[in-house]
Amino acid sequence: MALSTHLLLHIKAPPVPSLLKSHRSSSSILPRNFLIPSPCHRKPIKEIMMKPQAASVQSAVSEVMSLIQSSPPTWQSAILSNLLIFLLGSPILVSGLSVSGIAAAFLLGTLTWRAFGSSGFLLVATYFVIGTAVTKVRMAQKEAEGVAEKRKGRRGPGSVIGSSAAGCICAFLAIFGAGGIGYSRLWQLGFVASFCTKLSDTVSSEIGKAYGKTTYLVTTLKVVPRGTEGAVSVEGTFAGLLAAILLAFVGGLMGEITAPEAIICVIASQIANFGESIIGAALQDKEGFRWLNNDAVNVINISMGSILAVFMQQVLLQNLRM
Repeated sequence: MALSTHLLLHIKAPPVPSLLKSHRSSSSILPRNFLIPSPCHRKPIKEIMMKPQAASVQSAVSEVMSLIQSSPPTWQSAILSNLLIFLLGSPILVSGLSVSGIAAAFLLGTLTWRAFGSSGFLLVATYFVIGTAVTKVRMAQKEAEGVAEKRKGRRGPGSVIGSSAAGCICAFLAIFGAGGIGYSRLWQLGFVASFCTKLSDTVSSEIGKAYGKTTYLVTTLKVVPRGTEGAVSVEGTFAGLLAAILLAFVGGLMGEITAPEAIICVIASQIANFGESIIGAALQDKEGFRWLNNDAVNVINISMGSILAVFMQQVLLQNLRM
């Protein structure tokens, strides 16, 4: 017993630092390249989860842009492009169109984009912006004289259809390839000519009602009040001519028509507007022609402009071949 007690007294307990050292050395069993990330380098879970979401959004945007830039245009690209543009341009649309008019314009825009792409759509947009702007020129004066457009110039579906009927027909002919590849340029020319004709008519009428000093009935050259159906003025006629030149220039700039075709559009628009003035003075609102309202006259007017342009182009081509 005394011996054992003596032995126990000579056994020394290992110092505390040596125990810690042995504990640290146990980590040597881990691979050398094993690193324990420090808290400051750990990415938040939210950031890790957002990466797939951002990638999916970027992919969706890329697909949308690819669809919009489809060449040739498709119905899907036409609807999507039209929807985005209508959302961005809603303040302008609301100022110039009624709710039902916006719906009709959306159909027109979709058809235009499908047939002629972004260049055709831009042509129609230019027509709409200029036409809406001149309609509101001196609105108070026009209302006081009783010659202003209804609803402060906000057009309804009848006006939209009446102003674009010929262009829509040309668009359908182009989409379905009527006449073959050789006729595609003709339908494009007819499309541009129809809107040149309508813009010229709108501008000449609205500027004539706002600034025309003297207005004459086109059939008799008798002086009549501003706003009379079939009446023309120097100021309005000149403004209408400039509007046709401007829209034809836009069509040429966008590659819709060539320079000679732009001249054809301007000439055809002026002839058609003169014919429209004769119809307005001689037949509109007359007994037996009550159906011949402003929208119906618009359809006749733009149809004449479109047909004349196509006819003049064909005659020009035949003369060149001879």
